[in-house]
Amino acid sequence: MAAPTDPLSALLAERGFLMADGATGTNLFNMGLSSGDAPEFWNTDHPDRIRKLYSDAVEAGSDLFLTNTFGGNAGRLKLHNGQHRVRELNRVGAELGREIADKAGRKVLVAGSMGPTGEIMAPMGSLTHEAAVEMFHEQAEGLKEGGVDILWVETISAPEEYRAAAEGCRLAGMPWAGTMSFDTAGRTMMGVTSADFVKLIGKLDYPPVAFGANCGVGASDLLRTILGFVAAGPELPVIAKGNAGIPKYTDGAIRYDGTPALMGDYAVLARDCGARIIGGCCGTTPEHLRAMREALDSRPMGERPTLEQITAALGPFSSASDGTEPLGCGHDHGPRGGGRRGGRRRG
Repeated sequence: MAAPTDPLSALLAERGFLMADGATGTNLFNMGLSSGDAPEFWNTDHPDRIRKLYSDAVEAGSDLFLTNTFGGNAGRLKLHNGQHRVRELNRVGAELGREIADKAGRKVLVAGSMGPTGEIMAPMGSLTHEAAVEMFHEQAEGLKEGGVDILWVETISAPEEYRAAAEGCRLAGMPWAGTMSFDTAGRTMMGVTSADFVKLIGKLDYPPVAFGANCGVGASDLLRTILGFVAAGPELPVIAKGNAGIPKYTDGAIRYDGTPALMGDYAVLARDCGARIIGGCCGTTPEHLRAMREALDSRPMGERPTLEQITAALGPFSSASDGTEPLGCGHDHGPRGGGRRGGRRRG
């Protein structure tokens, strides 16, 4: 087998598994970001806070962290009259990351975060493949210019959008990793199952170097999806980036109920399920990351957990279905190709 040519595969070969970072939104809200504001503007308006976001992940033990560019495409930034700043905001977000990674004292990768466009792809919506590719390519070029090691597509629901992101990464000439969000009874909002996703990856002309799931409902559901990936026998490394528990409205704000100890259990279970890149998503703070790092480093590899062992450790699934049953089996699978999408912001 040829030696890995991209930084993610090379570091994975060296370390066996990698710990990614936690939430972006949660941690920026804790620093004063207001709901409805574009976090990407902070790359230029409050660079010290973005440096802290990145540094906190590195100091907690992350092997890679994502840039503050999740909504940094023209479709998202247009909501804030910032569509003309795509290259700038992505470049600066990446440059700040490069600065932190280069002084970490160990190899840490900077992953350029690219979230969904926020628009619905044709034929159901008005966003054409060509226009979506252009959005992802423009963002990818800004991240490349800023010095990221790899592009990181995340929280995608539609296969059409995932294909467009792959094409945008190819045009930028960058390696990429890409996750989808499975949040509707084991399926993405647009009806993709874990098995569907593995098949999609296998048909891409420019496949990612790793793939997986992020966000979704809770850590238990996410690990059930990871088991679905592994059962399909993928050739690529699997990414698990689950939320820190379940969101609850407390004291006028959304808070996640997952403790650091629970996230430590989640990280080990994710590794034992077959994930090789393990991080957190919404609600995951540096405190959670430290517990995850300690658990991953101190607990030996175990047998692949059963669904019962997952729920015993992390809590019940949000639905009886894992999304893989045929339609008409009596489970509620949620929308199949319809519905509004793009409303979630990672973290």
